[in-house]
Amino acid sequence: MDKKKILFIVNEPWFFLSHRLPIAVAAQEQGYTVCVATKAGETVSDISRMGFIHHEIPLSRSGSSVLSELSSLIAIWQLLRKVKPDVVHLVTIKPVLYGGIASRFTSVKKVVAAVSGLGTLFLAQGIKAEVKRKLGAGLYRLALRSKKTTVILQNPDDKQLLLDLGAVKPEQTVLIRGSGADLSAYQFLPEMLDGKPVVTFAARLLFDKGLAEYVAAVELLNSRGVEAVYQIVGDMDFGNPTSATEKDIQAWKVIPNLSVLGYQKDMAAVFKNSNLVVLPSYREGLPKVLIEAAACGRAVITTDVPGCRDAIEANKTGLLVAAKNIAELANAIELLVKDVELRVKMGIAGRKLAEEAFSIEQIIEQHLSIYQQVG
Repeated sequence: MDKKKILFIVNEPWFFLSHRLPIAVAAQEQGYTVCVATKAGETVSDISRMGFIHHEIPLSRSGSSVLSELSSLIAIWQLLRKVKPDVVHLVTIKPVLYGGIASRFTSVKKVVAAVSGLGTLFLAQGIKAEVKRKLGAGLYRLALRSKKTTVILQNPDDKQLLLDLGAVKPEQTVLIRGSGADLSAYQFLPEMLDGKPVVTFAARLLFDKGLAEYVAAVELLNSRGVEAVYQIVGDMDFGNPTSATEKDIQAWKVIPNLSVLGYQKDMAAVFKNSNLVVLPSYREGLPKVLIEAAACGRAVITTDVPGCRDAIEANKTGLLVAAKNIAELANAIELLVKDVELRVKMGIAGRKLAEEAFSIEQIIEQHLSIYQQVG
């Protein structure tokens, strides 16, 4: 009997490795032949080295040319016809949209669409943005509203939005809280309390992550004379229209007490050397960084927006502030910088939350259960 085949379609190879690798490994251990389709990238060799079959597809994350987007859709349709997977798992926006549409015209038995946040489409303002939103809503309806499609959402706000758009039916949806954390890799580590507290912003360097507000809050805290060290950890992402630039980074490097560390492979070590983790994002699916920080026993500050608020227990594992509110963000940072007892207490509660709700084993089990629903 032939092994069942699963095909992951993800925009970037690095995103597959950072957010879906444990699930793919578990599927492989369960006997699936695992195929992965992404655009070209440096980490494709890592995917192949792990025993997965890689397929390169043309995908532009920020492109809007009708011809190039149609080319991506056709390429995914051709790939589905060639690979003939039993299950196709679509991750990130364009694979979800184009893979969902293409799967309607193939013999794929089961489609799993992971909607990990609804992106800048539902954040941008203006007439042009409204036109794009209407087009996007239509594409989501076409891509997702199918009997063979299960839609994984990371927070209840995104689920309600897709229901309101008529893009999904309630029985199609499953709520899985994020991508999980490997609790053996992200271990509870007592804070280092000697020296100035270290406050870390950790995310891709996107302004939609609240990067400008964080920098402004640092400047405000400096003016107040708050004793702390601030750092920005993450890489630029030129495939995203809200990415910071090298010019931005050079400007931030001259701000007192602020360091820009760039991409760091060992995030557990980053959290070990931090006392507080901050993510003032505008909207998320469910931020992996907040889960990993909590697993390491670090209090967090994030925004009271979909996804972010679902990753913490407010006033227990961290603090919520209003999005784009620099003063409120600065006040929250100052409170937890100065109140060591509260900060440490929140970090301990964060580890407990990670163990109860966000362990990678739970996330894997939920995904494998969905894969097994193939008719």
